[in-house]
Amino acid sequence: MTWPPGPHQPQPPQGEFGAPFEPVEPMGPTQPVQGYGQQPPPPSQPQSQPGPYGYGYGQPQQPYPVGPATGGPGDPAGRHPSGRRRTALVAAVVAGVLVVGGGVWFAVSGGDDGRKPVAHGSADAEQPTASQPVTPPAEAEVVDTAVPVDGLNAARKPGEGKVLWMRDNGIDVPRNGADAYGPWLTGDIVAKGMYRTVSGYSVADGTRKWALKLPVDLCAAPTLPTSDGKIVVGLKESASSDSVCSVLQMIDLRTGTAGWKKTVERKGVQDLLSDVAMSIGGDLVTFGRTSASVGYRVSDGKEVFGKRQGVCQPFAFTSGPRLIAATSCRTDADEQDKQQVEEIDPATGTPKWTYRVKTGWRVQQVYSTSPPVISLKKGDGEGGAWAIVTLRDNGTYRSQMIGGKNENYAATCDADLVVSGRNLDGCAGVAADDGTFYLATKPVTVGSALTNKVVAFDLNTGKAKWRAAAPAGQIMQPLRMNGRNVIVRVEGTYRKSGAVASLAPTGGAPTMLLRHPASTTKAESSFDTARLVYAGGRSILVSARVSATDDKEEKKVKTVVVFGP
Repeated sequence: MTWPPGPHQPQPPQGEFGAPFEPVEPMGPTQPVQGYGQQPPPPSQPQSQPGPYGYGYGQPQQPYPVGPATGGPGDPAGRHPSGRRRTALVAAVVAGVLVVGGGVWFAVSGGDDGRKPVAHGSADAEQPTASQPVTPPAEAEVVDTAVPVDGLNAARKPGEGKVLWMRDNGIDVPRNGADAYGPWLTGDIVAKGMYRTVSGYSVADGTRKWALKLPVDLCAAPTLPTSDGKIVVGLKESASSDSVCSVLQMIDLRTGTAGWKKTVERKGVQDLLSDVAMSIGGDLVTFGRTSASVGYRVSDGKEVFGKRQGVCQPFAFTSGPRLIAATSCRTDADEQDKQQVEEIDPATGTPKWTYRVKTGWRVQQVYSTSPPVISLKKGDGEGGAWAIVTLRDNGTYRSQMIGGKNENYAATCDADLVVSGRNLDGCAGVAADDGTFYLATKPVTVGSALTNKVVAFDLNTGKAKWRAAAPAGQIMQPLRMNGRNVIVRVEGTYRKSGAVASLAPTGGAPTMLLRHPASTTKAESSFDTARLVYAGGRSILVSARVSATDDKEEKKVKTVVVFGP
């Protein structure tokens, strides 16, 4: 569970939402981004078609300062290679709906043992020796097993959904545990990566359709696959515990077929110690680090772009229909961060537009790509400030969210996972449509239980429009949009089962879409960290990390449970 943070979950960095922020006008979409000294066009002469909103530039209002916010930002430029962050829930977003977040964070091995990664060139990808469809291995080879659910369903109450299927871990993971990647949905397959295996299951009944064994550890992966069901995952260079994350492996999730494979050259201390962020947009997969990012075609592994000229280097991108990048323009001589937000053309890797962030502020997360809603951070720890800014579709400033007095907020992001890596779109508890941004508040104690609210902010003014309370004794957070309604997850507790619900554009009480059966409360609460996808009327809960006190217990850890009507 993500909320409340238990004694085994250290408190995240503190920050303030709504700290004063001065927007900076964007550079024109056709200007090359070679350095940081270029001047943006005046507001009256945008170099791209205006977005659908038609609003001019405005200055953010002075917001109320608010207290510490759960899910406080880490360093988006990846300068904490050895940092350990608390676990978190991530809501993955399925293809075909508004992408508002839901990513995966990755463990990246650091350390420099004097060896240089092997580079295989930047143009042609290696073809693996075996690229035929993978035959599902025997249970002895892939040992995650189906968990019986008939007894759980027999105890269902009226109005509750049922458990469609459940899987345990069954794998002897390393001593400190292992991160899981996904879920990735394509057609009737839900796939996930775990340790050294990527597996695909029937969404309907949990039958394992295929399993692809890998020779080394998974270390990175995008949030979403391509529209035709392909994913590119990051692998460690070798089985050595101190090897770097540098190998890319394409996998067809529909069949479990291993496609092209190549190694990204990583050299220099900064590059070797940098966290890795990956994304997929169109036919482009990106492999981002602090010092440089590269992009390849998913279809054939051909390089689309490499390291840019100049001091401005993108270090992370979002997945989905719009590729939004966070770019750092800081040099060794700079005393403060200089960063910017860009929309990238996935066919070329070049910026369509660029929005400069005020000096000293850093791009923390992208909460939404359509419209762009950006989380920004200044400073670290309790003295840091947090601001949320929204842009128009052409990259011009639109508004800043204004926090309520004495109201704390809690976007739950991958920055809080106990791993080093990070994606730019790894947040739950946020959603947006063209006029409204939805954000969960930090849980508070009411009686003997924790609860919270979802706040709707007007994207034109930044002011709160309404607040909707979660069901008593539970926590509610936005997942994604469904038309004008907001899909929310109602988290399960040790006393109550979870649910998926929706909120109307006007707020009010949540309408239940799928209530998980009370008989699964214990099983659901055993997911210490989990990602939830709601698609096709099914609620898919996938573990984000597996660890336990001993080998016997870790094999019993449940990794997937799927609920349906």
